[in-house]
Amino acid sequence: MPLPRMFTIVAALAAALLIVIVGYLVLRPPVPLLRSATFESASISPNADGQDDITFITYRLARPAQVSIYLENNAGQRYYFRQDERRIAGDYRVAFSGVVGGYTLPGEDIPGVIETRLIPNGQYTWTIAATSDGENAEKTGALSVVDADSALPIIRSFEIAPDIFTPNQDGIGDRVNVNVYLEKDAALQVFLEDRQGLRIYLPERELGRDPGEAGSHEYDYDGGVDQALQPPPDGAYRVFAVAQDEVGQRIVRESQITIENSGLPKVEIVPQTTGATVVFMAVPYNPAYYTDLETQGEAVAPPKGVSSELTKLTMQQGDLLAFKLTVYNYGATPIRTAGPFPGTVYQFEQVTATMGEYRESGAWRVGINCETVLSDFPWRWALGSVEELTTVEDEVTGRTYYYLEPGQRAEVWGAVRMTELIPALNPQDCWAGLIHEDVAVTQAQVGRRPVELIAQEGTITVQ
Repeated sequence: MPLPRMFTIVAALAAALLIVIVGYLVLRPPVPLLRSATFESASISPNADGQDDITFITYRLARPAQVSIYLENNAGQRYYFRQDERRIAGDYRVAFSGVVGGYTLPGEDIPGVIETRLIPNGQYTWTIAATSDGENAEKTGALSVVDADSALPIIRSFEIAPDIFTPNQDGIGDRVNVNVYLEKDAALQVFLEDRQGLRIYLPERELGRDPGEAGSHEYDYDGGVDQALQPPPDGAYRVFAVAQDEVGQRIVRESQITIENSGLPKVEIVPQTTGATVVFMAVPYNPAYYTDLETQGEAVAPPKGVSSELTKLTMQQGDLLAFKLTVYNYGATPIRTAGPFPGTVYQFEQVTATMGEYRESGAWRVGINCETVLSDFPWRWALGSVEELTTVEDEVTGRTYYYLEPGQRAEVWGAVRMTELIPALNPQDCWAGLIHEDVAVTQAQVGRRPVELIAQEGTITVQ
């Protein structure tokens, strides 16, 4: 091989080697992986008094690395503040208040999960360790922990009732209550979490205790239906209570509830395509109709056909003002209702309780009102007959509940004996309404129509 060519090859190899060396020095300079590391204070007293509660940890990485920061006591017990966490090259500074990953001490029986906790008072050796591509580096020092507020924010009681929750405003299992007993002042949160991790925070009831104050706390949740919000869908939900004190110690307790038959109740008196929405008609009275708590009278027949006449209805005093209308459940949840059932006849002075039926929170009824009554909608009927409605037996109480199913229509009818005549209010207006008991009257004046009574001999007229 000619000598000049040999020199050329050697020069090329040397240049290549120089490039490799320079590249290595650029990408991996000959400096320590952990260039500096320290705890800025030699002692802390983490008790939230504003004095020496924290120290700052500072370190500098020359290259990307896995970083661990821990403290070890004289007995060799190790407490991790960071463990094998990926960090890029650069300078770091983080506050440390003595709070590390959760742990329990021998003999402790603490309900729930301790997520973070103060290390006990004592003398510690701190270590900041870094690992990168097989290269290891660490620095150590001493830290003293004194006067730590180590009492945990223990959630001693965590009770949920009921565990099956039906937010649909039917008056049965509409609300879930969570009772929490906190042993130490701490920020307290209670929330539901679905399978996607979406959280629904529960509001705390006002019981005279400040939020987060040690003691009993009660949380109440209606699914949002009382604010006309769509409740969460049916399914199983995790329920969490989380308490975190001023120094950063955190305890979590977990339970579960199941939501069933959730939904906003949606029902209406149906407008008719022809004729009156509420058909009013005069029907002769028959003593066989009489009904009270001890007597079950005959049911009056529903008015037949349609009524296009909306002018004054004239009838004999003492006869029946009969009505008929249609209700429709246009929502996605069953509608609970309660008797008396269609066909029941009221005397003018009677009310629902006279029939052995009473106000039921969450139940829906059709009501009839007139200007001479002493209370709103004293005469009420169920949203359908027993044969039309779905019955549900409560295994605990033995009660039977009645429901109008989603998409179902039902005819409601009944009558009131119009025995009371007040000349100053004759004629008087009468109308129908849809009543959600102890919630609202959703349709307050439907089918309003004047009714005139013709006095009969022997009847009483109220002046």
